[in-house]
Parts: sequence; C-alpha cells; structure tokens
Amino acid sequence: MTIKDSAEEWEVRGSSTPFVGNKTSVRTDDVVMPDGSVVHRDYQVHPGSVAVLAVDDQDRVLVLRQYRHPVRQKLWEIPAGLLDVPGENPLHAAQRELYEEAHVKAEDWRVLTDVYTTPGGCDEAVRVFLARDLSEAEGQRFEVEDEEVDMELARVPVDELVRGVLAGELHNNCLVVGVLSLVAARSGDGVEALRPAEAPWPARPFES
Repeated sequence: MTIKDSAEEWEVRGSSTPFVGNKTSVRTDDVVMPDGSVVHRDYQVHPGSVAVLAVDDQDRVLVLRQYRHPVRQKLWEIPAGLLDVPGENPLHAAQRELYEEAHVKAEDWRVLTDVYTTPGGCDEAVRVFLARDLSEAEGQRFEVEDEEVDMELARVPVDELVRGVLAGELHNNCLVVGVLSLVAARSGDGVEALRPAEAPWPARPFES
C-alpha cells in the first residue's frame, strides 16, 4: 500500500492574529468541523526553515551545540535557519546557513527530507538538505551573535549520532530526522537517488 499526504483546506469562518512577534505570529482560526460545528484553533505562523546534514569524506557530520532557552538545554544540532529573507531560494538559504554557522561550503547538494515540525500547532515546514564534498569557505568568518556566540562545533561519525539518537541522548528534530533519513537512504536506493537540491517543495507553510 502506497500512502501520501495530500492538500486539503476546511472552511474557516473567521481568523485573527492576537500576537505578532519578531519572526513568527499566532493565528486563531474558526474552523468548520465535518459535523458542522465550529472550533477555535490557535497555531504559530512560521516562515519555514532549512537545515543541512553536512557529511565529510570521513563520514562525519558537522554538528553544533548551542543553548535553546524554551527547553533549557544545550542541544547538539545541524546547521539550520529560518526562511526569513523574502524571496530567498531554500537551497541558497541552506548554503548561507552552512557558511554562517560553520564557515563551510559544499559542492554536492540533495534534498534529504521535508517535514512539518509540529503540524498540530504550527505551520512550520523544514527542508533538510544533504551536503557533501565539503571544504572551508573563503573569506572572513561570519560574525555570530546572541546564543551563537557560545556555540561549539564538532564533526561526529554518522554511526555515533545514530547511537545517540536511539539512546535518547540527542533530541534536536532536524538532527534526528536528518541522520535517520541518511541511514534509510543508504540502506535503500542510495543517496544518489535522492531528490535534486532544487526539487519542488509542496510542504511549504500555508500562506494567505
């Protein structure tokens, strides 16, 4: 049996935006249910994100560790960032994040997977790219700020990351999804069969 997500939009009787933040907002929609009743649904409106699973020629993944205040933890993550530059191509955004956070560039790019982070309460869609053939970027390092000033960088073998994910020691969603997707791709048709870096992205956040 083949299954596939599909687009669908239920009737919205009313909508308001009770909170507008720097990068995201909260929307309240009055949604008509199948039985005709109307319920309120509050959710975060998000510009979307990109993440990069960058793998070097020793099969190590470039990871970074930084403080995440909402969960009060320092998490190991892969380079990632918001699609908050109007009109920016997702691939270009991913390349920019890899440069800004790790001062690294990659010659080979593919789409690893697309996910909704928390579709019950947020419309954020993330595209996770696989980047290979890594090298040091030219020029000066990007000047980081805020939580990124305290950021640590490391290169960790894929097998060690898989162990940490399955042991419950690594929790960042992009890292978890990216690493396990890489392993799945390798055990299936191989990474060469992954979608091209410019593949269509139907899972982008709902916009109105």
